[in-house]
Amino acid sequence: MSVLTRDEALSRAQLLDVHRYTIELDLTAGDETFGSRTAIRFTARTDGDTFVEVKPAELRSVTLDGRPIDPESLDGNRIPLKGLGAGEHELRVDADMRYSRTGEGMHRFTDPTDGETYLYTQLFMDDVQRVFAAFDQPDLKAVFELTVTAPESWTVLANGITEHLGEGRWQAAPTPLISTYLVAVAAGPWHSVRTEHRGLPFGIHCRRSLAPHLDADTDELLDITRACFDRYHEKFEEPYPFDSYDQAFVPEFNAGAMENPGLVTFRDEFVYRSAVTDTERQTRAMVIAHEMAHMWFGDLVTLRWWDDIWLNESFAEYMGYQTLTEATRFTDTWTEFGLVRKAWGYDADQRPSTHPVAPDAVPDTASALLNFDGISYAKGASALRQLVTWLGEKDFLAGINTHIARHRFANATLADFIDSLASGTERDVHAWADAWLRTTGVDTLTPTVTGDNGDRALTVEHTGSRPHRIAVGLYDQDPADDGGRLVLRERLHLDIPQQAPQPLGKRPALLLLNDRDLTYAKIRFDAPSSEGVTRALSGLPDPLTRAVVWNSLRDAVRDGELAPTAYLDIARAHLPRETDLALTQAVLAFATTHIAGRYLTPAERPAALATLSSLCRDLIRRTEDGDHPGLRLIAVRHFINVAAHPETIAAWLADGTVPGGPELDPDLRWRVLARLAVLGAVDETAIAAELDRDPSATGQEGAARCRAALPDADAKERAWSAMFATDDLSNYLFTATAQGFWQPEQADLVAAYVPRYYQDAPAVAARRGPAIADAVGQWGFPAHAVDTDNLRLGETCLSEADPTPSLRRKLIDQLDDLARALKIRSAPGDA
Repeated sequence: MSVLTRDEALSRAQLLDVHRYTIELDLTAGDETFGSRTAIRFTARTDGDTFVEVKPAELRSVTLDGRPIDPESLDGNRIPLKGLGAGEHELRVDADMRYSRTGEGMHRFTDPTDGETYLYTQLFMDDVQRVFAAFDQPDLKAVFELTVTAPESWTVLANGITEHLGEGRWQAAPTPLISTYLVAVAAGPWHSVRTEHRGLPFGIHCRRSLAPHLDADTDELLDITRACFDRYHEKFEEPYPFDSYDQAFVPEFNAGAMENPGLVTFRDEFVYRSAVTDTERQTRAMVIAHEMAHMWFGDLVTLRWWDDIWLNESFAEYMGYQTLTEATRFTDTWTEFGLVRKAWGYDADQRPSTHPVAPDAVPDTASALLNFDGISYAKGASALRQLVTWLGEKDFLAGINTHIARHRFANATLADFIDSLASGTERDVHAWADAWLRTTGVDTLTPTVTGDNGDRALTVEHTGSRPHRIAVGLYDQDPADDGGRLVLRERLHLDIPQQAPQPLGKRPALLLLNDRDLTYAKIRFDAPSSEGVTRALSGLPDPLTRAVVWNSLRDAVRDGELAPTAYLDIARAHLPRETDLALTQAVLAFATTHIAGRYLTPAERPAALATLSSLCRDLIRRTEDGDHPGLRLIAVRHFINVAAHPETIAAWLADGTVPGGPELDPDLRWRVLARLAVLGAVDETAIAAELDRDPSATGQEGAARCRAALPDADAKERAWSAMFATDDLSNYLFTATAQGFWQPEQADLVAAYVPRYYQDAPAVAARRGPAIADAVGQWGFPAHAVDTDNLRLGETCLSEADPTPSLRRKLIDQLDDLARALKIRSAPGDA
């Protein structure tokens, strides 16, 4: 199959003006394929040759202006269109297309709970070619008219309002001008909740087996949707540009969600079957806000080519967090962003695979797919937050509205965006964009305090090239509190690079650069502030301030400047007094996965797990009064994850509850069973019994994870064969199996599979495509094996095995993380 290059897209856009697609899909043809008939009306501006893309199971017929084209002319995924004359044309393509089990194209899923089947499209990048023939590039927008034939009992959803014509035939209202990758269909016996808001039909939809769980959260979901919708209409002058707003929670979805205009698709894990924390509800709300922002920035105004993907994702990421803070009860969203999303960006930006937020050129679609990462989302959103801090929100929104007005229902570039921003301010936005969007890496800010006490001054050492506008927090010991509580004396505002030292007065107990987390940079502490952090971190009054400190500690561990055990000591001292859910979850996750799992040696791991287990016990005891159910749930989950002995969690499973609560819901039961499997305390009989108890899709994944985690040679071989020898596993079942397979406690048992990984991973990635390649690289990688042999095998694979672009990118990142872990392990013990 050929990937589309930037040059090819440019040439085709110069030749063609695409007007309208008329598409007929027949979803009643069986379990393996569906019928796809497409008519494309377009104009050729001059005489010339071009091509249309399609990936059929069978190509039945092709006609151009009524003249047949030999189906045998199909070359990979391209039908050549030679000798086009200037003027109007109609292309017709009749094909059978394959259903997908990997979340790409038209995904087909049968719910094991009730046997019902559901279909949905995910056409991002170049997967529209798996569903219908198209001139598949974002700047050839067109109107799409869609007709779908489905089983009589099904409901069909699409970008526009759908009408049931009878006998299973559904007609969707024609779309406005949109890009090919934004076309969407979802078909099945959906459970639906419908309402109206501001004269528009709103709907939320899920599988029937999830109906009780969706109904329990309907008010929350619709309230958030309405609040964000109204807030965006206060921010944007252009009204919502489509005829309806449906949100469908679909199974085995690869991303968090997809911004299809009028029909946003979400992973249906967001329909909660088990207890969740308020931070998890906030994350779901943020995704709703993020995808809604795309209706204007991404759908109404779309990138011209994939080198400007950040224009879609950075904007939606920033707007999602900011709008949620302004319009809903979730007012501390930037804390979670700083701990989770921003850390994702920092990590990505320090790897060999880093790239500018706005790269100069992305040569083809395969390369573009690799840029949906922490740079395009988290770093880009951080850059926009810094831009708003520097520019002011009024001028920022004025520029955004100018941009939307100039390019509505069309396409735009970085240059267009910057010109729009510059039109409403006297500041040099072009210079800012060059410094922030065209460069790579993370700046570092380090404070130096000079002078006598009472007459101190601050100088910030700046390693890097970007300008920053930051807040500097000066925190003093609370004289009325002997327990380490800190109070804010003053928050200074500083431009970096500095023009002159900043007067401070007396030395604070803690001087914190980038307080409020307004810029994207690593920050360091001077010696007295380091002591203040160790002594009084949990005494800082604001969770976002504490998040900046914890991120700095995380960076210091990753950079070899703070011993992993020192991080654990700080966590042990301060996390039992933490009240913020996002902070507690993030610190425990980093300590468990990275510090105990990778940065400490196998000999040091038991002590680290014991420390974390003791910490979680303290949190469980502290929350016995029932006033902090979210904190208690986080502590219980992590106590299970770090359990080194089976007795306590096995008793919880047998009793069906943690003493004092919570009761073990399906998520906690599978979590306990997975850890017991790792520890060799359950067998196949127990896993099968739990699957009988919970035969849902999530239960199937839980069973696959547990079976792969069993410390048994035959179980490991069966799991490996399921992942790499056959192609039967769906994307979710592959991921679950991979998550269970590698366990630090089983390093000797799985040692022989480490070299096998580098033999088998490239082959399965090539066979099964980018989604499975991503899972192979992310979850299938032997990250527990922190040794030079693993590093050497990986480097050899990169140089000799020719992995697919998706797998290559994942391996580059994983091997860089592995090299970092080796370096941390070799650092002096008092780092």
